[in-house]
Amino acid sequence: MKHPLSLLLTLCFTSWLFSQETPNNFSLQEAIDFALENNRAAKNAVRDIEAAEKQKWETTASGLPQINGAVDYQNWLKQQVSLLPAEIAGGTPGTFVPVTFSPKQSVNAIATLNQLLFDGSYIVGLQSAKVYLEISENAKTKTDLEVRQAVINAYGNVLLAEENLQIVNKNIEVLEKNLNETTKIFENGLAEEESVEQLQITLTGLESYLNNVERLKDLSYKMFNITLGIDLNESLVLTDNLETLTLQNISLELLEADENIENSIDYQIAKNQEVSKELLLKLEKSNFLPSLNAFVNAGYSGYGEKFNFANNNQEWYGSSLLGVSMSIPIFSSGMRSAATQRAQIDLEIAKEDLTETEQQLKFQIANAKSNYRFALEEYENKRQNLNLSERIEQKNQTKFFEGIASSFDLRQAQTQLYTAQQEYLQAMFDVIANKAELETILNTVNY
Repeated sequence: MKHPLSLLLTLCFTSWLFSQETPNNFSLQEAIDFALENNRAAKNAVRDIEAAEKQKWETTASGLPQINGAVDYQNWLKQQVSLLPAEIAGGTPGTFVPVTFSPKQSVNAIATLNQLLFDGSYIVGLQSAKVYLEISENAKTKTDLEVRQAVINAYGNVLLAEENLQIVNKNIEVLEKNLNETTKIFENGLAEEESVEQLQITLTGLESYLNNVERLKDLSYKMFNITLGIDLNESLVLTDNLETLTLQNISLELLEADENIENSIDYQIAKNQEVSKELLLKLEKSNFLPSLNAFVNAGYSGYGEKFNFANNNQEWYGSSLLGVSMSIPIFSSGMRSAATQRAQIDLEIAKEDLTETEQQLKFQIANAKSNYRFALEEYENKRQNLNLSERIEQKNQTKFFEGIASSFDLRQAQTQLYTAQQEYLQAMFDVIANKAELETILNTVNY
């Protein structure tokens, strides 16, 4: 038995190991890598591939030799009799003698090997299993792309909330200082009461906005945790900052990226659907072909009036059989023909869907590039606007305390600054998010 102290140390060490499974600090790339392993949708996509691989082997194995065994035990509670002419045994002609032809109990053990020789549906099934695996792999790629984009957006939203919170707190700190100074000036009779009231209105609005930002920050972290696939309330630290990520995501080369839609995962999935419908058409056509099967079996039978089958002196009689069977479809009242025509219609629909997907992807790529280009332009524009708004606010603050500008002018400059700050933060986030969207559509991501 373990010493209590030793057991306690073991439990503590085990607990420490579990606590190390989920890191507390994440850069954006670390968060993406972690989510691709732990996001619940990503894990299920891996399971789908594993299931598809098993399905492929299951289909393949159905055409390989199959061996089955059977053991039958029979005990006649009331034996069946047959009637034989009595004259065979020297009896009266025209009469019958009841006889039993087998002992009361019997055991039969037999093993049968079945082998499919030809079946059109089996050949199509092998092709379908391969396509099914490709569909699962493409679905996994699409899931990974979506998870990556979701992580980038969730990570950006957390940084946006954090940066916003810092800015609002700083604005409140500056505004409180201005309010205190203005209140003292008013108390000394050197300023109007309206100046104090204007600052008070601005401060109240900021404090209300601060409460909302704090709630949004909490929700952003929760959404980020869900995207990573960890507990909702897990405490995490993000090591990247919004401005650095924005600069890293400025890529003019991406705007000139190859627009080959065949690289898009959505196109590949639509192509899989077309191939699937082609195989279903082949399957319906294969139902017009005959199927050929072969079998061979071997077994032993034992008989007795009592259950003595375990005795060494029990006699066993062997048997073996070889056979071939062919199933030939002849007439189905048009059922097979109708099924084939339906499959042909489904194939035509799939071809139209593929063409539609091509057109939609061309539009989506053009739209994503346009949005990304606009995001880059807006980022530069909002950065310049923020610099101008900071200078204007600072000038109006100086003029206000010098008695040159009114409290209304100061409040207007402050409101303009706060708007410029929010727009600049949003512009940085939009650069990151729109680049991620373009990369997802183009399937240009290297994990």
